[in-house]
Amino acid sequence: MNIYVGNLAWKTKRKELQDLFENFGEVNNAFIVRDKKTRRSRGFGFVEMAEEKEAHQAIEKLNNTVFHDRTIIVNEARPKDEQEDGQQYDYDFDDSGDDGNTDSDQSDA
Repeated sequence: MNIYVGNLAWKTKRKELQDLFENFGEVNNAFIVRDKKTRRSRGFGFVEMAEEKEAHQAIEKLNNTVFHDRTIIVNEARPKDEQEDGQQYDYDFDDSGDDGNTDSDQSDA
């Protein structure tokens, strides 16, 4: 099951996101969405969990909790055609394990 995680701190790394969800079960994949041009975090990501029951438990326990000093939003990911705003975003997915930041990008601002 795919899970959307929003309001992530810019400094959040893929491995940290994965570790957070592994408290509830097996994680197949975790990634943070980054801007194609700047490679900076867009402040949201996705986690794919192996078991639907564990995914629902993670959603229930983690939604509206604080992670890296930010209250995160956690819910079931919806296909792009079900998104309310209908906008197309210019981003790509970072599942490399690299945080995507250069030295000049690492401020928390």
